[in-house]
Amino acid sequence: MDFNSTNNHQPSTINLIQRRSDFPILSREVFGRPLVYFDNGATTQKPLCVLQTIERFYREINANIHRGVHKLSEESTREYENAREVVRKFLNARKTSEIIFTSGTTASINLVAYSFGEVFVHQGDEVLVTEMEHHSNIVPWQLLCERKGATLKVLPFDSNGALMLNKLPELLTPKTRIVAVTQVSNTLGTVNPIAEIVRIAHSQNIPVLVDGAQGVKHGKIDVQQLDADFYAFSGHKIYGPTGIGVLYGKEEWLERMVPWQGGGDMIATVSFAKTTFNELPFKFEAGTANYIGAAGLATALNYYSSIGPDIATAYEDELLKYATTKLKEIDGLTIYGNAPEKAAIISFLLNGIHPYDTGMILNKMGIAVRTGNHCTQPVIDHFGIDGTVRASLAFYNTFEEVDRLVEALHKVKEMFG
Repeated sequence: MDFNSTNNHQPSTINLIQRRSDFPILSREVFGRPLVYFDNGATTQKPLCVLQTIERFYREINANIHRGVHKLSEESTREYENAREVVRKFLNARKTSEIIFTSGTTASINLVAYSFGEVFVHQGDEVLVTEMEHHSNIVPWQLLCERKGATLKVLPFDSNGALMLNKLPELLTPKTRIVAVTQVSNTLGTVNPIAEIVRIAHSQNIPVLVDGAQGVKHGKIDVQQLDADFYAFSGHKIYGPTGIGVLYGKEEWLERMVPWQGGGDMIATVSFAKTTFNELPFKFEAGTANYIGAAGLATALNYYSSIGPDIATAYEDELLKYATTKLKEIDGLTIYGNAPEKAAIISFLLNGIHPYDTGMILNKMGIAVRTGNHCTQPVIDHFGIDGTVRASLAFYNTFEEVDRLVEALHKVKEMFG
């Protein structure tokens, strides 16, 4: 495949051919055609260096972390805690004690919903989310509200998929205990003004949790600059392994929150009369940690940093503009999510053609997209549709691949008359 598309849109700052070659899976074929992978919103592919880190760990180091006095355990522990420092630097957190390893964004949000909720949310209180949230940033708060007798309130978005920020101050009340908001919508692609949302909430002393699952690879992340109280993301969304994620939390909140799971490593002392808990961050890391996943995540973050988050995002923005223009030229195609600030995510429908049908035909042409409600049923309900086709792009995608998608969609239209 000629990755140097004749469109000549690739910026000189990225050697696309070289970077693509870092990802072994991108060279495979699907149904006899070169793979076009446009499902990066669900999970990103992994560079060879991440795969090598995981293999090396299992082959040469593998031993459970902490408390072991033998060499393998010491090496494993060192790699794990080094990974924590890599994450701290990547997010620009103040301390490694503010970095908690989890299994992913979902676990991170559930941790806060339970542990923060147990201490700070009571009957009659309120929790505020937005209409565009992933189910993982809705259901945990619903469960908390049901458990505590609190109320879940919703900040809506407009017809373009932009949050109606003017309504935020009136939705916040003295009963609001926390605001939970996605940084980037996984369906609409909307990039939310997190710093402004945090500023408004903090003006009323309300903490903010940011779902960074899609946002973590959209430009450089600085949690101190954002002033977010909590920030959650998954490794597999940013070229790392599955089964590993991060919760960043300000120390002042984490110290006051109760553990959400009990077990090894999160304790200081245990007796049948009383258990005392370990210091941060171990207080929230019960049981055997995914230490190999943490090492793989650290490699992924270092790899992404070596490219430059701003450079990668700038390229993806150019790819998004090109794809949006090309898709809008297709008769009968509707794009859902047209906010002024967008990440490289496009959800669309071909008039009269079910998204599953479109997705299945694209699959036969070697093009991987996502179909359905994308775990954002309220978003789909907002538009009164059954679901969409979603193409989510990454820096290893090309303009030629966008052209293949457009060509394939014209064939889908022909097939359905």
